[in-house]
Order: sequence, then C-alpha cells, then structure tokens
Amino acid sequence: MSVSAKSDKQTGGTLEKADLENFPVAPFFLPAAWRTDLMAVYGFARLVDDAGDGDLADPAGTADLLGVQTPAEDETPAGDGTPAGDGTSGDRTAFRLALLDGLERDLDRAFATAGDPAAPDGPRHPLIRALVPLAAREAVTDEPFRRLIEANRVDQTTTRYRDWEELLGYCRLSADPVGRLVLALAGEATEERIAWSDAICTGLQIVEHLQDVAEDLARGRIYLPAEDMARFGVTEADLAAPAAAPPVRQLIASEAARARTLLDRGAPLVGTVRGRLRLLLAGFTAGGYAALAAIESAGFDVLAHQAKPDKRRLALQAAALFAKGR
Repeated sequence: MSVSAKSDKQTGGTLEKADLENFPVAPFFLPAAWRTDLMAVYGFARLVDDAGDGDLADPAGTADLLGVQTPAEDETPAGDGTPAGDGTSGDRTAFRLALLDGLERDLDRAFATAGDPAAPDGPRHPLIRALVPLAAREAVTDEPFRRLIEANRVDQTTTRYRDWEELLGYCRLSADPVGRLVLALAGEATEERIAWSDAICTGLQIVEHLQDVAEDLARGRIYLPAEDMARFGVTEADLAAPAAAPPVRQLIASEAARARTLLDRGAPLVGTVRGRLRLLLAGFTAGGYAALAAIESAGFDVLAHQAKPDKRRLALQAAALFAKGR
C-alpha cells in the first residue's frame, strides 16, 4: 500500500464523522486557513476518541504507525475491531491505553517539530502531523490536547459517575479543551471568555451524553450520575429497555435542564466577539440548544428515538444568538 493510501485510510473515516456532529465543525463561512485549523483540532479529538472507544477503522495499522505492539495474529480479536489478545476486557483496555500512550508520544513529536523544524523525528500519524502548524503558534499549548487524551484514559477505567460534580470533572477533560483551543486559535482567549467557553462545552458534552445513553450503555458506560438515577428510581436495567419508562424520561428531563443552564451561563461569550468568530460560536451554542429541543420533542425518550437537532431550528437559533449576542 502506498504512503498516500495509508494516509487516506488513517484519516478518511475519522474526518468524515464531522458531518454527524450537532454543530458544523468547520463551516463554509470561515476562511480556508481557519477551517483547516479547526479540522486539525477536530481530527485529533476524533482520533483520540476513536482510539479510546475501539472505533478506529484500522487499529492494527494505527498501532503499527505509532510503534505500539499488537497482540499475536493467531489470538482472538476483541470483536469491535480492536486487536486484543485473548479477547478479554482487560486485553482491550490494555491495547487502547497503549494506543493512547502512542498518540501522546506522537503529540510530543508534533510540538518538538514545531519548536525545531529540522527535528529528525516528526509526528507519524497524519492527523497529528496536521497539528504542527498550530503547535508553532505561541498561543497554542499542548495542555488541551493532553487533557483530551487523559479523558479517554479515564474512559478505560471509569464507567460510572457517582454524582454531578464527578461528571463535571470528566467534562473538564473531555469537552472544555476544545473551546479553549478555538479561542486560542482566534487570539481571543481571556480568563472570562474561557470560563464562558467551559460552560458551553460542558453543556454540549452533557447534551451528547443524553443523546447517546443507549450507545454508551452498549459500551458499558453510563454518563448519568448514579446519585440522580437513584433519586428518580432509575436502574441500569431501565436504561437497557427499548423505550424509556416515565422515571427515565424524568431523569433525562432533569439532566437536560442542567445542560440548558450551562449553555445559558456560557452564551454571553457570543456577544464578546465579532465577525466570523461570533457566528462560529453562535453555531456551536445553537447546536446544543437545538439538540435539547430534539430531546424534548421526543418526550425525553432517548432510548426509543434518536434525538438529533433539526437543521432549520439550529440555523434559526444560531441567527438569534448572533443577533442578540447571547
């Protein structure tokens, strides 16, 4: 297989997932260079998520590229596309953690190359090579990228969350870094804007968790706080049902209200910037509100219905946020 074909195999399926998000990742109205930057950030975040979830299109090829050891070929695969020793849960976890370690080493190479273009050992994965121009900018540090990797390490060992605060701690790793990177790339990162951005990004992450309750449970994870489940009398068996019983719908409605509060708290960010960045942030935030509207329209039954935002509603919400600035 040619180098070009290998690169396409490592990037194609990952970047195509941008079309499935609640909001446009790199919308057409942005300058080409900015779209490239945002797709580089998205590509990294999606790559790390896919490695942590066992969703890589070519896990063995990725492992080879990163210098990560794969199990012997004659051993049983994990069943989810992840080579994993004898197929046990422990094997899958070990392989995914090794992949995440390999991605972090490649991130190290990206930032080393950015500091020294003549460095002999540059990033090996094409989606991490795309970060080199970003890493060369003083405003962009490696810390947000490392947080995204750490969030996926957490996913390998933590499958339940005790309470709301513990879930928020996870979101600080899994969601907030993306908003911080967007502000850094735009040269608009201030302490106040970062706080608003964190609220929006955490709200968006909570909304995504609500949309994906059934999918996450199939992976053995629950992102609904155990304390809240107990308060509404919801069991794990209830979440595995084909449709949501009244207590489940009440739980989802309560968590959706919390997500809306977070979006409301962060929405003033939109009014502090101008031009295309304002439109971009309005689109991100509107995606969360539109997804919440879809969940409500489904009667908060996220088990029987795929609650995806209506594009027309999203566009109208984004226009309203852009005009009002919040």
